[in-house]
Amino acid sequence: MALTITEKTDGSIEITLKSDKSFGFLPTLSVTLKDKWDALSASVYDADGKKLCAASVTGGDKTTLSFKISADVFSYIIRADEAEPTPEPSNSANLSDGSRTEKDKYGTDPVPAGKPEPVEPDKSNVDTSKKLHCTISIDCATILNNLADLDPAKLDVLPTDGVILNAVTVEFSEGESVFDVLQRVCRENNIHIEATFTPGYNSAYVEGIHNLYEFDCGELSGWMYSVNGWFPNYGCSRYALQDGDVIRWRYTCDLGADVGGSMVA
Repeated sequence: MALTITEKTDGSIEITLKSDKSFGFLPTLSVTLKDKWDALSASVYDADGKKLCAASVTGGDKTTLSFKISADVFSYIIRADEAEPTPEPSNSANLSDGSRTEKDKYGTDPVPAGKPEPVEPDKSNVDTSKKLHCTISIDCATILNNLADLDPAKLDVLPTDGVILNAVTVEFSEGESVFDVLQRVCRENNIHIEATFTPGYNSAYVEGIHNLYEFDCGELSGWMYSVNGWFPNYGCSRYALQDGDVIRWRYTCDLGADVGGSMVA
């Protein structure tokens, strides 16, 4: 198989494959670029501009792009997904002023200035008369670049493009948490989820989504969440959502380094 990679003037990457035989299966292609690509996620298109799937974007100083190739497509264009705009914090959010220097009673490190402080589940006031909206997505695209580490028994549940739930805007009540919305969205979309409440952290801990669990793809793997591009250093039951928030649940194979965050207790 011959492989040609071209960087286009619009910043996208064009990959052309030439092969004189069929693979008999759909392999995953991983390409490491010589420079770092400024993107956390990307999409794969054919030569006519039709979107085929999502691409996993991983790496530090250099970027590795991974995606499953199709049997009848020989030219691919990979474009970085547009960054999601970060909503302005709501006036009702309790934002950190950066003055705290010690861990709280649940072992949470100080929250960076300007980021929301955790709200304890037993102190949150859910007002069902006030309806707000947020966006949520779930993906495990990083596994496509780490198939050698994946538990073979989980190959059948792995989405071919790494996407479990495309970004969708949903309604929630004022006072609800990230975990509240995750549970409801998974239930409404028949997506498996398993979580346990951890008293020591006063939050639910998400063990598995879509039958993909922590450690299924190596000892550094598991689920993480971000809100408006920030990976909170506390559990999802303690993050009180604000109108317009953008939630991303992502499977990491490297303690968060491959999804733009870092694993926290």
